[in-house]
Amino acid sequence: MLTLRTLPTLTLAAGLLVAVSAQAQQQLVPAQSSIEFAAKQMGVPMQGHFRKFDAQLSFDPAKPESSRIRFSVDTGSATMGARETDAELPKPVWFNVAQFPQATFESSTIKALGGGKFDVAGKLTIKGTSVNVSVPVVLTQSGATTTATGVLPIKRLAFKIGDGEWADTSMVADEVQVKFKLALTGVGKI
Repeated sequence: MLTLRTLPTLTLAAGLLVAVSAQAQQQLVPAQSSIEFAAKQMGVPMQGHFRKFDAQLSFDPAKPESSRIRFSVDTGSATMGARETDAELPKPVWFNVAQFPQATFESSTIKALGGGKFDVAGKLTIKGTSVNVSVPVVLTQSGATTTATGVLPIKRLAFKIGDGEWADTSMVADEVQVKFKLALTGVGKI
């Protein structure tokens, strides 16, 4: 039986259901997204990308401080376009895919900077090592698609990527630029 006492509870439940439904509709569109990385080996630029990644998000552009983003990358999907190099990347000295099949990012705070720009802070975990990072992100919208772009410089040695003889930064530079373009659906107006 519906009473005045149960009305606030039902209203709250309905509001939560609508909020959860809206958030559940936010999705990554992998076919329109990319994650690339660039480094230098003996001063020569080298580029690669990840073929498999996923995102779970609950993002409200009007209230970014209450938003959450979790991103995962299948480290075994890394490719630099050469069979020999691609065969080395999954090995323990590089990504150690057998023990650490995914790299993850989980947001802790998101701040609006204006003009579709956001600062997304959180924890980046690669090969079992977690580092707090801050990622500048630019959002643009076209129709129902929101595109998030940015570049995150990381130090590979902080994550033990390229151990042993490959730790020599005269061979492979420590700095790696991770560039992303993520197409998302279900995000509200910026």
